[in-house]
Amino acid sequence: MTTKDMLHQLVNELPETASVPAVQILEYLRDDPEVVRRFLEEIKDPVLRALRSAPIDDELETDEERAAVTEAREDYKAGRVVPHEEMLGEFGRG
Repeated sequence: MTTKDMLHQLVNELPETASVPAVQILEYLRDDPEVVRRFLEEIKDPVLRALRSAPIDDELETDEERAAVTEAREDYKAGRVVPHEEMLGEFGRG
């Protein structure tokens, strides 16, 4: 059985409710296969799946958090930062 034969068989086995999404995916695959390839890679990534399904953070920022962000931005502007490579080295990862 060829790949296209397998594809035809899968399409024939789809329930009617899956027809519209299947057409949309196949159109994307035809028009821009890279989009579908990236999508398939992303749905296999458990971190990306968790991020996508995480609830929206709807809590207001506290005064303490706002002050910490302001302080961090001021440190960055003043050059009081540690390069990523140095931090990795400090934690035995560099």
